[in-house]
Formats: sequence, structure tokens, C-alpha cells
Amino acid sequence: MSVNLRHNVVALGADYALFVVGLAFASQSTILPAFAAYLGAPNVVIGAIPAVMTLGWFMPSLFAAGHTETLERKLPFLVRYTIWERVPFIVLALAAFFLADRAPALTLGVMLLMLLIVTGVGGALMPAWMDLIGRVVPVTLRGRFFGFANLAASAGGLVASVVTASILAMISAPASYGLCFVCTSVCLGLSFAALVVVREPASTSSAPAVPLREYLARIRVLLGRDPNLAWFLAARAFGVVGTIGNGFYTVYALRAWDAPAAHVGVFTTFLFVGQMVGNAALGWLADRRGHRLVMILGFGASLAGNVVAIAAPTLGAFGVVFVMMGIQIAAMNVSNLNVMLEFAPETSAQPTYVGLGTTLQAPFAFVAPLAAGLLADALGFIAVFAVAAVAVSVALALLIARVRDPRAMVATPAA
Repeated sequence: MSVNLRHNVVALGADYALFVVGLAFASQSTILPAFAAYLGAPNVVIGAIPAVMTLGWFMPSLFAAGHTETLERKLPFLVRYTIWERVPFIVLALAAFFLADRAPALTLGVMLLMLLIVTGVGGALMPAWMDLIGRVVPVTLRGRFFGFANLAASAGGLVASVVTASILAMISAPASYGLCFVCTSVCLGLSFAALVVVREPASTSSAPAVPLREYLARIRVLLGRDPNLAWFLAARAFGVVGTIGNGFYTVYALRAWDAPAAHVGVFTTFLFVGQMVGNAALGWLADRRGHRLVMILGFGASLAGNVVAIAAPTLGAFGVVFVMMGIQIAAMNVSNLNVMLEFAPETSAQPTYVGLGTTLQAPFAFVAPLAAGLLADALGFIAVFAVAAVAVSVALALLIARVRDPRAMVATPAA
């Protein structure tokens, strides 16, 4: 491994891992909903937080990808605008310390606005960030890069969960939430410091600027001439629907077996174990056998988790669900965007393919959890798990029967 490659792998890995750990201190599953509830938010607002954040992360990418392709260097663009992914948590911390008790409704509005800025900017920068990784990390190293970066992030996230629990137990609200957001800001600041020292290689090409309407008009043509990509995106859409049970496993288990709330900690441990084992093993596998296989295994874990959720006879057996969910999350972390770099026919087109892989996923990622909540209210949690199992089964069938690994397709003509 060359000096520059080793330097970039460490810098980009630190950037990614520290960013994820920072977000663990402001978890969209725990800290943010709890802060919103403290501020008096209605359930519909609390429930919309993860949906809105998901829409922000995914939707803007394709609209920014065309501009990204015109840039000879991506790192200056990232450094210039990623600050707006990080500053909002400082604003949120100040709001928690000085505004929450005096104006809770205004603080809630500030929180939603800051989250929209964080995720919207992050989604717009995603094609540039992935393109940078595609240029500095070789294709046969990217799986391990994401696997071990996520492994470090999972370990850091586990530590962050312990720290946040201590903060919330020892310090009264809203100052406790403010301190959590300070921890987020510190981690994101360290992440930024790692990003700015990346050594981006000189670009060999850049695309000419075209109007957004003309750029978007090319997408239908692109999908039409690449049925393998179209089938892959269809499989992934069903895979997204196949994860709708993830947000309901804990609630169902606590109610079905009348388990104590402390058992949530056991579920969290199982989840992190699944993620850490999955990140270590699947990153290695992706580099050697391709990302299609990793995603098949991830969808298989999701199917197994839903089946166990439906059929588990005891609370102990239900713990397998969280291990399977951890493996599924690890598979997506390793391969979900990485595989889009390999679908791109040339390096200069990588931002467009990353944009396709996120923006076209956004409607499903936004609507599916909301629809699952309505289904749970109407027919119960088992119905949600059943729909998820059917959807992920379709995703598996499409991946196995209709999709070829893009790395294998590139290698075939030269064979």
C-alpha cells in the first residue's frame, strides 16, 4: 500500500467514523425524539423526524450530481459546504441551553430546521464524497474500507450510547440534551479536520456544464440502456420496503412478552454485535466476491429477521431479530453506495450513479415507514413483519435472478 493510499484511507475512514459517532450523540431514534417530546411536540412531529431526515439524506443527491461531475477536484467543494452539515448542531446546542425552557415551540422549529439543513446539505454532497472515495480507494479495497470504518463507528457508537445515558441520568433537561449536541459538534469538528487532510489526486477529466432539466432528461435514457442497473434499483426499492419492521421490533417485543424497559439495552447489544461482525466479514467478502453477494446476504438477513419476528416463541429467541438487523445494516453500509461506483461506466460518471442510488430510493425510504405505522395501527405488528418479509423476498429474487454483479460484467469482455 502506497504512502498516499494509506494516508487517504486513514483520513477518510476517520472522517466517516467520527461523523457517524457524532450522530450517535444526536440519534434520530432516541435523543432527537426524546428532546422533541420534552419540547411538547405532538406524536406526528416526533414520528416524522426520521422520515424527514431520510428524505434529506437521499433526495438532493441526483440534483447535485450533474454539477459535481463538472468539478475537476471534489475536495474543495466538499470542504466549502460540509461546514453546513456541522454548524447546525452548535446552533441546536445553544437552543437547548438558552431557548428550550423559554420558548419550547420556537426551539422545536429550530431543531427541525437544523436537521433539514444537516441532511439536505449532506445529501447534496454525497455524490462528491463518494466520488472522492472512488478516486482514492481502489475497487478491491473499498469493501474493507467501509467495513472497518463502520466497525470503528459501531464501537464508537456503543461508547456514545453509554455516555449519553450517563449525561441524561446525571444532568436535568434541557441542558442534558444541549451537552449531547455539544458532543456531536466535537466529533463532527474532528471529522472535518480529518477530511481536510485528504490528498485528492489530480482529475483527468470533468464533464461540461449542462442545464439541470437536460441533465435529468438523460436519466431515463441511461436506465433504458442499462437494464441490469434498472433491475438492481428495483430490487433495492423492494429491499427498502423490507426494512419497515426495523422501527417496530423493540416495541413489539416489549409488549408481546411484557418485558422490562431495561431489556432495550440487551436488544441494543445484539444489534451492535450483528453490525460489528457483519462489517468485519462483509467488507472482506465484498472486495473478493463483489457487492451483489453482500447485498444478497444482507437481504437474506432481513428476511430471516422478519420470519423470526413472526414466529419467535420466546423473548430470548426474539433477540436473533436484532442480530439479523445488525447484519442487514452492515451489508447496506458496506455495499449500498459502493456498488453504484462500479455500475458507473467511467470514473467521471460516478456522481450520477451515486445520485441515482440515493434519490430514486428516497420516496420509498420516506413513505414506507409512515405506511408501516398506519398498517401497525390497523392490523398489528405481525402484519408489518409479514409485508416486510414479502417485499424483501422479492428483492432477493430480483438480485439473484435478474442482476449481475457490475464488476463481473466489466471483467467478462476481457476474459
